Amino acid sequence: MPNSDAKERAVDRVAEASDRLNEAVRRAIEAGYSVELVRASRHHDGSGNWGDQIVPTVRDKGTEKSA
Repeated sequence: MPNSDAKERAVDRVAEASDRLNEAVRRAIEAGYSVELVRASRHHDGSGNWGDQIVPTVRDKGTEKSA
């Protein structure tokens, strides 16, 4: 099992990346885009831990969404 310092760093990295992603989404919206984050896969480590991995779908407001 990882030591608590490594676990805390891992959580901090996810939190920081989430903050940066949220800021990028806000900027894209302000620039006239719509942004949807879609789960592309789920990563498992084989011992019960998992995490969703995402990809952005970005479209210009002048572009119609396809069905």
